[in-house]
Amino acid sequence: MTTKGPVSQFMDHHYRHFNAAAMMDATKAYEAHIASGGKMMVTLAGAMSTAELGLSLAEMIRNGKVHAISCTGANLEEDIYNLVAHDHYERIPDWRALTRDAEQDLYDRHLNRVTDTCIPEEAAMRKIWAVMAAEWAEAEAKGERCFPHEFFYRALLKGKFKNDYQIDPKNSWMLAAAEKNIPMVVPGWEDSTLGNMYASFCMRGEVKNVHTVRTGIEYMTSLAEWYMKTAETSSIGFFQIGGGIAGDFPICVVPMIRQDLEKDDIRLWGYFCQISDSTTSYGSYSGAVPNEKITWGKLSKETPSFIVESDATIVAPLMFAHILGW
Repeated sequence: MTTKGPVSQFMDHHYRHFNAAAMMDATKAYEAHIASGGKMMVTLAGAMSTAELGLSLAEMIRNGKVHAISCTGANLEEDIYNLVAHDHYERIPDWRALTRDAEQDLYDRHLNRVTDTCIPEEAAMRKIWAVMAAEWAEAEAKGERCFPHEFFYRALLKGKFKNDYQIDPKNSWMLAAAEKNIPMVVPGWEDSTLGNMYASFCMRGEVKNVHTVRTGIEYMTSLAEWYMKTAETSSIGFFQIGGGIAGDFPICVVPMIRQDLEKDDIRLWGYFCQISDSTTSYGSYSGAVPNEKITWGKLSKETPSFIVESDATIVAPLMFAHILGW
């Protein structure tokens, strides 16, 4: 057995109780699930790409610890923003104390703030938009239709961003996912910055077929096909970072298959963990405890299930570090 590294050893020695113990239980169950031949879907809510989760998530993908991803449109594009414009980002340590005038000043400088981090519009967003607009035009001219993540995969693998890399590309989880062709769903992509731009292109007639970018319903059907095929030989786990549509959309594929397609012999999710700082509540999805998912036909009463109530920017890298043996 490979000796664990110093981060893992520290965690094993110190994280023994309360929320820390819940994190360790969830981590070791993740490891056991993969060791037994299971597959894992990871879901990314919030702004985990701007939080640079790629520093650990990319390595998880390369090492076969992640087999499918669901993420928001923001996380999809923001990993690429960071890849090509990292040197132009500005961090605002005192972001809680910003006045309205200070926020207006950031806007006037074309800096879009995500908590303590400002994304530079010109260096990041507009640079990406130009590449993606060309990809949409090329696909439309050929009569092709692709999912949002597939357009990014194409551009990355063609090297369209390579001359603009400002971080070590090994820290881009999107590049790692593209290189391994990880299955992905991006529910609600229309809500992203790039999705807004695509809508404007359609309204101006620069994209004539709105369905050049494939839709959310098609994402669900493709996810169902992947799940059914994968579940024939493997238990599939669900590792949820945050809440919202990135988690709720893919977890529903199991009751959809069982209840709506009437294939009630399909496996339920075989592992579940959510990292969330939402207040526990049965009135919200993000704050619901795992047991509620049993009533919806998503988990069984035997599914190993965990909630780690903490900041995902702290917990997720630690869990990934332990799984990777760092």
